[in-house]
Amino acid sequence: MKVAFSLLLIFLVIQSRAQHQHDMARMPDSSMKKMTVKKPTTKKTPTKKNIKMNMGGNKRQVMNDTTKPDMKMNMSKNMPMDEMNDTMKHGMNMERMNMSHSFSRNLPMSRDGSGTSWMPDASPMYAYMIMKEKTMIMLHGNIFLRYTNQDIFNKGSRGGSGFSAPNWFMGMLQKPVGKKGLVMTRVMISLDPLTVGGHGYPLLFQSGETYKGAPLIDHQHPHDLFSELGIGYTQELNKNSDVFGYIGYPGEPALGPPAFMHRISAMNNPDAPLGHHWQDATHITFGVASLGFRYKNLKIEGSAFKGREPNENRYNLDKITINSYSYRISVNPSAHWALQFSQGFIKSPELSEPGVDVVRTTASVLFSKKISDNNQYDAAFVWGYNDKSDGHKEHSVLLENNHRIKKNTLYSRYEFIQKSAEELNLESLFNDSEFNIHVITAGYNHMIFAAQYFDFLGGLQGSINFPPRPLQNLYGKTPLAVEVYLQFKPKIQPHQ
Repeated sequence: MKVAFSLLLIFLVIQSRAQHQHDMARMPDSSMKKMTVKKPTTKKTPTKKNIKMNMGGNKRQVMNDTTKPDMKMNMSKNMPMDEMNDTMKHGMNMERMNMSHSFSRNLPMSRDGSGTSWMPDASPMYAYMIMKEKTMIMLHGNIFLRYTNQDIFNKGSRGGSGFSAPNWFMGMLQKPVGKKGLVMTRVMISLDPLTVGGHGYPLLFQSGETYKGAPLIDHQHPHDLFSELGIGYTQELNKNSDVFGYIGYPGEPALGPPAFMHRISAMNNPDAPLGHHWQDATHITFGVASLGFRYKNLKIEGSAFKGREPNENRYNLDKITINSYSYRISVNPSAHWALQFSQGFIKSPELSEPGVDVVRTTASVLFSKKISDNNQYDAAFVWGYNDKSDGHKEHSVLLENNHRIKKNTLYSRYEFIQKSAEELNLESLFNDSEFNIHVITAGYNHMIFAAQYFDFLGGLQGSINFPPRPLQNLYGKTPLAVEVYLQFKPKIQPHQ
């Protein structure tokens, strides 16, 4: 945990350079009603100037612009009023200020998900941004300091408890290249190996990956120290279309929805979904190359990647073996919705099942809506299906939502998942049986205080597990999981 706190402090100090720019960018929505921009009296462009805006009547507000010339808001008299309003409402014009999507100069940054996936445009952004000439740097992450007890009334023998600190940190740099190019580099790390440990944290019915050569059961595995080292390039064909490429070592192929830690609907829940290895487990893949094409709000992409999931050494970079592929179709019909369908053909993903291949099919619907300045609602539906070469065919369904009202947030998650006796390491008792598992989670999150660059929150959540009758002797009838936590995350960006 000390390492996590130290990294957080370093993370915050770096952002001090950006504070003045954020202050200058904030403008109240009320100022959008009427606005005139005075044309400079001289053709020479000064390094500093005053932008005067008519706020109605004789009242005027003066904003001192100290940015460099190539970073100033372009508000010429020929700019359409709707574009001018959008520029001021968002604090800065996304394209002119280089704050575009990672893989398109004509899409908003708020559409960025993990890898090359899409979020709804209306998604809030919890991040810090540094603008320097034509380069944009964005930093974000999440830290939980928590205690969890997966069977608080000891109804079964499989529950565990303990302290842990799941976390992740990401830095992204993007820069325009010429008139139509865009280059992006991204680094994501996690201190899970130190703050969670090699065996992971307790989570009833969770499975996937190994520890000391044995499958991890009823535990969520830690994520690797290097969770993404990726680079991408996009070439704009015209305003409505782009082609892009992405490579990562590690990286994320075009398969599944945005990974759970990047979804706003899941950001306050410290636990990974039980369907993680049915839906988005390929978000850490040691060797991936993707190509894609966007036309307006439709995107088609494909990837070649390594099928095997990360090994037990969480500090190294695994050997590259490209033996799997996937495709994904994404559509954002409006600013509030993001839909995707994808399929992956994965070669031997699990170390404990070296001869078993998986065809993974996923579909998801993400929703985001800003109801008012301090009222934000985000939700997700995710379906994942694993068709294994050993004959197992298993579904997973997830419904989750996150509703923030001022300093308070209510969130929930429902999961249905099918897991085999083999998946739960219970073959000796149940042979080749398959089990239907249901779990309902509800939580409450409150902002304790807001610092200059990050928010400090406290939360409480509980989960009711519904194991099938054959497993109740091991897990209990309805084991109840409870956890309390403190959370550190970046402040929301005033981009909406």
